[in-house]
Amino acid sequence: MAQQLSGKRYAQAIFDLAQENNQVEQWGEDLAVVAEAFEDADFAALMKHADMSNVAKLAATATVLAGVNAMVRNLVDLLVSKNSVDSIVGVYTGYIELLDNHLGRQRVEVTTAVPLESAEADRINSFVAGLVRREVVLTTNVDESIIGGLVIQIGDRLLDGSTKARLDGLRNRLYTEIAASA
Repeated sequence: MAQQLSGKRYAQAIFDLAQENNQVEQWGEDLAVVAEAFEDADFAALMKHADMSNVAKLAATATVLAGVNAMVRNLVDLLVSKNSVDSIVGVYTGYIELLDNHLGRQRVEVTTAVPLESAEADRINSFVAGLVRREVVLTTNVDESIIGGLVIQIGDRLLDGSTKARLDGLRNRLYTEIAASA
């Protein structure tokens, strides 16, 4: 929780700096590169290794993140120096939330039992855009366990129209009715 909170604080700080420099989208792309680097298990383990000096860690980040904006790299260096490497992905996530809000976008995750065709994805995108009245960034996942239908995650809201959810609801109603009649 503390790392999540500090990640949001750092995200807000770097977002404010990016706005001042009119580079919010570019810094978002740079933070995506940073997050990808630190999601690599080997690189993250190297950055957390107790026997590796801060100078060596900073040299490694400078090499891996050579194309990243200097201000973004300074944030990474600060987090590495404070042994807060675990906060980096949280910083990226928080930054993307701020960026999406700034640009009027909403990220939406759709889960289906089978892969969506592009026309179906477009219809879902239009439907959700009408609900949230924002530009939608759609991510699709396949999960055969939902049997059919779809599950739409919009921020912290969940629209579950899956066959599995309907069957679970039917099962619960039957159990309730059986228990009530007994």
